[in-house]
Amino acid sequence: MTAATDPLSIVQAFLKAMEPLDYDTALQWVAADCAYTNPPPLGSVQGPAGIRAVLEPFFSPTVENEFRVLRHAVNGSTVMLERLDRHRLADKWVELPVTGVFEVKDGLIVYWRDYFDVATIMSEWPVG
Repeated sequence: MTAATDPLSIVQAFLKAMEPLDYDTALQWVAADCAYTNPPPLGSVQGPAGIRAVLEPFFSPTVENEFRVLRHAVNGSTVMLERLDRHRLADKWVELPVTGVFEVKDGLIVYWRDYFDVATIMSEWPVG
């Protein structure tokens, strides 16, 4: 882990580690009791193991990921990011507009909720 200490830098470090799918590094920024929520029907999980259990199979068809932060707002320990999540598959790039809300406490992400249109990503994502 780097020396990131402010909430925005911590969230940025987490996302930067997630681009090459470096789960071990990324999840060092996540609290053991972190709540991670996606839109229905995807639901919620808790902690680094729960997050990994959702993201690892989802990202398995990706060759490369890029999380472009378009806008951010910080209010104390809360970080809001408007992102364009880009995923390169074997044959194309898939882009998904996302708004994420993160809360950081004691240098760790304790809450993460992403808002996006599930149908948008699922219409482009490989099945199976």
